[in-house]
Amino acid sequence: MSDEPTYPCSLSLTRKVEDFPIGNIPLSQHPRGGDVSSPHSIRYPWDLLRANELYVSSLTENSIQGEVHSSAVIEGIVHIGPGTRILPGVFIEGNVVIGANCKIGPNCYIRGNTSIGDHCHIGQSVEIKNCLILSHTNVGHLSYIGDSVLGEKVNLGAGTTTSNLRHDGKNHRSMVGGALVDTGRRKFGTIIGDGVHTGINTSIYPGRKLWPNTSTRPGEIVQQDVQSQISNL
Repeated sequence: MSDEPTYPCSLSLTRKVEDFPIGNIPLSQHPRGGDVSSPHSIRYPWDLLRANELYVSSLTENSIQGEVHSSAVIEGIVHIGPGTRILPGVFIEGNVVIGANCKIGPNCYIRGNTSIGDHCHIGQSVEIKNCLILSHTNVGHLSYIGDSVLGEKVNLGAGTTTSNLRHDGKNHRSMVGGALVDTGRRKFGTIIGDGVHTGINTSIYPGRKLWPNTSTRPGEIVQQDVQSQISNL
């Protein structure tokens, strides 16, 4: 296999790795030598998830510029951008970054080391766990997304669910260049590229990738990568 990075293909056809936001800060703006992985160490898309975990878990001070409803509960360190509304019944547990002009809830469960971009909507009764979600993305109500990376302008239909744990507890493997690659992750959901739309009640096997601008039908079970026509990574 070539030593050239394969990271962007299943997430974005145009964005460079240094432009990917970790905690809503492009990788190129994170200090070199810190805990967050450098662009040169991001070979696979799940490496972005690890970089996000490292950064978000390191936060030590709150920064709340948006509106948090009195019935929302926050147990952890949060960064919430201006214009963002945290609606009634939302429970945030652990360190979480939420960008500007988002709507979260009502009755959402947002778990630690999650980063959500600008202009995102996380709907009614959604659970998000340890995810990197880019801007202008919507996660429909009654969905569970865990240990996953979602690109920009993604729209997940209601009831979209990811699986993130193998029955045997072994590391997940993901298909790259026609071969399965060990991700090094015991818990790993999905990689969803820019502009992907899922139908309601889509179920996604762990370690699968949905390439940019692809889609699923209502009730579809994603057992293999959903690929675009221009690459086979």
